[in-house]
Amino acid sequence: MSEPTRLSPGDKAPDFTLPDSTGKQVSLSDYRGGQVVVYFYPAAGTPGCTKQACDFRDNLGDLNDAGFQVLGISPDKPEKLAKFAADEGLNFPLLSDADRAVMTEWGAFGEKQNYGRTVQGVIRSTFLVDAEGTIAKALYNVKATGHVARLLKDLLA
Repeated sequence: MSEPTRLSPGDKAPDFTLPDSTGKQVSLSDYRGGQVVVYFYPAAGTPGCTKQACDFRDNLGDLNDAGFQVLGISPDKPEKLAKFAADEGLNFPLLSDADRAVMTEWGAFGEKQNYGRTVQGVIRSTFLVDAEGTIAKALYNVKATGHVARLLKDLLA
């Protein structure tokens, strides 16, 4: 198992087209001209991922006011994402990367530490993509709790 390739500020954000929770195809290029927070999380409905998604939900107004849209990406199937969005009242698109190809391309899938063991999995990561489609910020191994507040502090500073 090798270290995934990581994106850095200044890199071109790899474009993608993935199905959302309703099965509609959503592309990163749909958001060109605006700023996007793209975050990758391991599994819909798990405690940490729920906390993180609800954090984005609760702060979406502030993010939108600052000019940012939010896209959440996990390996879950669209049906599971639809249930997660409905259960938690999520107000931003959740995208399904079932084969983990996009996660791999963004460096958000690969070797990670989990309870002291090295495993292959989704690396909880957040990216800010600017209006030109360039990575403005790349954050890997973020904590689910308090992450959005720190992000907002950086964005609104």
